[in-house]
Amino acid sequence: MIYLPTLHTFAMNNIFTGSHGRLRFRIVPNVVKLPGSKEVDMDSSSIECEYWYGDLCYEKSTIEEKQVFPMTDEGRTAMQAWLEEKVK
Repeated sequence: MIYLPTLHTFAMNNIFTGSHGRLRFRIVPNVVKLPGSKEVDMDSSSIECEYWYGDLCYEKSTIEEKQVFPMTDEGRTAMQAWLEEKVK
């Protein structure tokens, strides 16, 4: 099973990279704040995930595919399932 951090990690605008076997992935949040507030608008925020295979770092790799998911529990679960489909 691929480990993904909690939504709170992404809501704090943290980028996450991980791997499973030869699969490598990078997750970048798109955080939207509520108007006039420091609070995160989870309904408007999203998480972009991209993956590649191999031993090279992100900057030197060819990205196979990327997809955007909502910043919700359901979106995080869908992203995890999507990544797990890519494991070779």
